[in-house]
Amino acid sequence: MPIYVDTPRASAAVGVLQRCLRYPLIGPQGWSPASNDPHQRKLTGDAGGLATIALLAAAVLWLALRRRPTEDEIEQSRRSFLVQTGRLVDGMLLDICEMEGKDGRTLTLLIFNYRISGVDYECSQDITSIRSLVDEAEVRIGYPCNVRYQPGNPQNSIVIAENWSGLRATLPQMPSMEDQSRSTPATEDRE
Repeated sequence: MPIYVDTPRASAAVGVLQRCLRYPLIGPQGWSPASNDPHQRKLTGDAGGLATIALLAAAVLWLALRRRPTEDEIEQSRRSFLVQTGRLVDGMLLDICEMEGKDGRTLTLLIFNYRISGVDYECSQDITSIRSLVDEAEVRIGYPCNVRYQPGNPQNSIVIAENWSGLRATLPQMPSMEDQSRSTPATEDRE
């Protein structure tokens, strides 16, 4: 689309603008002699290729030499994630047991169950690394407990973490019928 101007200076500016819009990679000055030189283009291409190779080599080196988290660190991060974002539900402690692990060490497992939306889950939690925080006398088989679970993945659950515990010291106390009758006034007094 031609642009018409009546002054020579404006005409030159419009010509540069049209050239920039038509050939955006060339620039307003047009072709430079260095960019036409085949040796200059080869050097620019070589430098770009070397930079790409160096970047890929650095990425591969970083992936190969980076420190990967241990199994205990992964488990600790899972527990802290569930403490921060997990939902609570009532559950029941089923058992505490010790098993031989694949690496030969003894694992302490806390087995519990809970129900979410009519689905029963029976899970276990490895409490070996946080055993110092758990008194085995507090773990009473058959007692209710609080379970934290991940809403989108309900089988990902815990009962104990570093700064949270779902263990209960006693059974919940339900008021008896005698206690209710003492707390309400007799109907004879009302009449």
